[in-house]
Amino acid sequence: MKKFMFSILAVLFIVLSLLAAGCAGQDSAQKEGQQEDNGTESPAEGFGTLVFTANGEEFIREGFLSKDGWELSFNHAYVTMSNITAYQSNPPYDTEQGWEISYDVKVELEGFHTADLTDPDSDPAKLAQIGQVPSGHYNAISWTMTRAVEGPAEGYSLLLVGKAEKDGQVIYFTLGIEQEVDYLGGDYVGDERKGIVAPGSSADLEMTFHFDHLFGDGEEDFDDEINLEAFGFDPLAALAVNGEVNADLASLEKLLSPQDYELLLSIFTHLAHVGEGHCLARFVN
Repeated sequence: MKKFMFSILAVLFIVLSLLAAGCAGQDSAQKEGQQEDNGTESPAEGFGTLVFTANGEEFIREGFLSKDGWELSFNHAYVTMSNITAYQSNPPYDTEQGWEISYDVKVELEGFHTADLTDPDSDPAKLAQIGQVPSGHYNAISWTMTRAVEGPAEGYSLLLVGKAEKDGQVIYFTLGIEQEVDYLGGDYVGDERKGIVAPGSSADLEMTFHFDHLFGDGEEDFDDEINLEAFGFDPLAALAVNGEVNADLASLEKLLSPQDYELLLSIFTHLAHVGEGHCLARFVN
């Protein structure tokens, strides 16, 4: 009888132990489920990589016809950028807001970054990338076109080296721009969306430079807006000596007419874009 009772108690002990383990497993599963419902995620699931790029488009890589009929080709187009900052702006930034921008996330890229936009691989040119940035839509970007402190473009924020041809005349030119300019633009405008960092992946954010704004576009009507506001190449061609033009803003201020110089300077307030999206611009000094 005692052996029988002992057997019953042993069975009951085993059953109760199994029930307790099952309940513990259920509690654990419920807690895990609650964590998922509350949106808890590991850092790797909420962060990605943001790649910063610069693009001069086909105009600068392949050459183009200026508004005044010069066939332009470029050996180098160095542009230097600093203070590069990407934003998840909220509400979405619009240039009509001025220089005030509200944002939930801001990512800053340190240092000076020079790109040669004539490089065939600069479609666009990769400047740098930052990993472990919060995922989301980076729908605004600001930067300074700043004077390079070293390298082939030292002293210039923009340095163009190339050749112009018209009616059998050939002019080799080097045009250095010392002027520094702050730019602030909103969401990338183009055939594809940019700046959307998904968890665990990467996305690029582009700073775009439209050189048809500087020289015009001979493929468009002469009275097209792009040509009416462009500088063209004729004023530089008039300065050529022995088939060469070597100039910067300091020399051009003395050599050009006041009207031509002011027009040239004004171009840099609308040279930079975000794709086709316009940027706000202001001279640094």
